[in-house]
Amino acid sequence: MTTADPQSGQPAWRLLLSYIRPHRGALAAGALLSLLTGAAGLLLPLVARELIDDLAHDRAITGALLAMSGLVVGNTALGALGSYVLRRTAESVVLGARRSLSSYLLRLRVAAVDRTEPGDLMARITSDTTLLREVTTDSLIGLGTGGLTLVATLVMMGVVDPVLLGVTLAVVVGAGTVLGLIVPRINRASRQAQDAVGVMGAALERTLGALRTVKASGAEPREERALHEAAEESWRQSVRAAKWSAAAGNTAGLAMQLAFITVLAVGGARVATGAIDVGTLVAFLLFVFYLMAPIQQVVGAVTQYQTGRAALARIQDALHLPAEPAARPAPLPSPGAEPASVAFRDVRFRYADDLPYIHHGVTFEVPARGMTAFVGPSGAGKTTVFSLIERFYDPGSGEIALDGRSLAEWELPALRAAIGYVEQDAPVLSGSLRDNLLLGNPQADEADVAAVLKTTRLDGLVARLPNGLETLVGHRGTKLSGGERQRVAVARALLRHPRLLLLDEATSQLDAVNEAALRDTVAEVARTTTVLVVAHRLSTVTTADRIVVMDAGRVRAVGTHRELVTADPLYAELAATQFLAASD
Repeated sequence: MTTADPQSGQPAWRLLLSYIRPHRGALAAGALLSLLTGAAGLLLPLVARELIDDLAHDRAITGALLAMSGLVVGNTALGALGSYVLRRTAESVVLGARRSLSSYLLRLRVAAVDRTEPGDLMARITSDTTLLREVTTDSLIGLGTGGLTLVATLVMMGVVDPVLLGVTLAVVVGAGTVLGLIVPRINRASRQAQDAVGVMGAALERTLGALRTVKASGAEPREERALHEAAEESWRQSVRAAKWSAAAGNTAGLAMQLAFITVLAVGGARVATGAIDVGTLVAFLLFVFYLMAPIQQVVGAVTQYQTGRAALARIQDALHLPAEPAARPAPLPSPGAEPASVAFRDVRFRYADDLPYIHHGVTFEVPARGMTAFVGPSGAGKTTVFSLIERFYDPGSGEIALDGRSLAEWELPALRAAIGYVEQDAPVLSGSLRDNLLLGNPQADEADVAAVLKTTRLDGLVARLPNGLETLVGHRGTKLSGGERQRVAVARALLRHPRLLLLDEATSQLDAVNEAALRDTVAEVARTTTVLVVAHRLSTVTTADRIVVMDAGRVRAVGTHRELVTADPLYAELAATQFLAASD
């Protein structure tokens, strides 16, 4: 019943125990109640034998009937309470697993997320963790209490009649041999079914994330087929697992029916010879009936664990993806904090070992304060500069320094607290406009928010919205225009009072009026902080203090707009293409 993780070599049940350990007291209480329920049930056959003896000898049966009634009522009450305690604890185990896994996934390295389908990760935190509920109650507790009840029942059967016990054990051992062949097949089918659920989640996330593109391309039928194929594969594997689980359950049921028939035949012969009396045979047959419950509980625990083991293996795989170290959030810079300097020294980088290098020995220095622009053809490595500064990735060789300290020496929370970052696609999260603005600085006061709204020309938008800052912006900000989303992203970054502001194509979706306004805003911010800008539209960076021209992963020139127009052919070509003269 164990499976080893391919990376760690540790069996998956150790992960389950780590989730269960905080709840071991509640689990022990539930298990004890289950054992008491089983003990009450084990007394019933003995009381029944006494009842039959009383009837055979014309004695009063009132006491035996009251005892049986009390045992039945007590068994029911204990069973209900034990079931509630175990179910509640199982839900707590699922909650703990989801908390732990979600916290870990939020710390994943960006490179790990790049290689993983988000939809599959979502399946691991939803459907896979849900299976832990059944594993906790049906497998762990079921195996423990069912196993103990099974042993206790066999002991009681041996006390009643050892010969009939031997007959019963012979049938049970034969059934156990068959179950040993079935159980591995349940595990394989369950793992493949869970993998298929992950594939379906990834396909659905991929489609919904680009639904407009899918519709505009008329690709709904193709995407529908992909979703249906994943769903059908999950169905096929689940049916396989259900087939083998049904075979396991019916094997156990068949074994008990054979045991009952065999015991009835052998026991009847022993009654006929006078070896045992009728009361003993009836009591033993009741034990055989009672034996069915713990055997089915143990078989169910084993088969359920195979399903849960597949989920545990998938969770364990996710927990072995590369992640950033856990750390407390760092305080944001105070307004007016000293701006940061940045330096790249012979940096080489590629996104994966099987991909070509993006940077081939990139070297430049950006002093504190002022605006530095990065320009060049697509694929030159400009955006990658920002990803490396944020330590979304680490360079293969060379060094990147902030304030003269290598980024490797910075704690990630402190590093990122010093930086405001506006991404190229300016993502906006589902929720209210206020939630998005305060994402990077939840403690920002109303005065700060009002000032930033005015700076980024969002105050007019807020005035037009039906609920102002509390207006919901929709999934990925679909209720906002592209330019509004960009201004929200800029405002969000400015509210952090960054010492270093990174703007990646922050004006690409703005009209001329708002672009000019944002350009003035950036110029104002650059007086007190360090601003790095990636731009394809050179009109946004002609006034930059310095411009870094990149091409094919290398820095080919550094200077002002006026200097580069005359000194660097590539920049001159870019400027001429965009009708920018040296006098601009």
